[in-house]
Amino acid sequence: MSSAPAATPRSVLIVDDDERFRSRLALAFRELGYEVREAESAEKALEISRLDSPEYAVVDLRMPGMGGLEAVRRLKQIDSATNVVVLTGYGSIATALEAVRLGATHYLTKPVEIEQLLAAFERSSLSPLEDLPTPDTVPSLARAEWEHINRVLTECGGNISQAARLLGLHRRSLQRKLAKYPVAR
Repeated sequence: MSSAPAATPRSVLIVDDDERFRSRLALAFRELGYEVREAESAEKALEISRLDSPEYAVVDLRMPGMGGLEAVRRLKQIDSATNVVVLTGYGSIATALEAVRLGATHYLTKPVEIEQLLAAFERSSLSPLEDLPTPDTVPSLARAEWEHINRVLTECGGNISQAARLLGLHRRSLQRKLAKYPVAR
């Protein structure tokens, strides 16, 4: 019987109220061998972390209920070793600084690729305000448009008619655009 410990997979907690985004990110991490836990809210993420604290956490900034900044603060209280990266579609210097002050390793703007998250986790020993390398590819215009539409729809509480008015689109046109999910690149 060997006394060497068995290699355990790295664990990551993905906290995002956007189910489609969260599921795609979870799948990407699983394909890389991570043990993945998902939470649709900050409150659920804290429950999960109290039971078994993850090594890594990806936290969305804006969610219904408790926001991402408070989630970062509480996750770090549960386990200060948890490496947290904050994601947002609404980037600003003020929130980036606040996220880092509360214990986040890095702050990235959506859309984000798995490679950017991995680089952020790997660079945790460096200053969190240092820029990550730019990706070799940029999101397509269709992907950026889709992300913007979903951000507006979220702000409207899922009300298609209201989002369509704000975006200057016909409701049916907006529904067609939402049905098409552009590829990541």
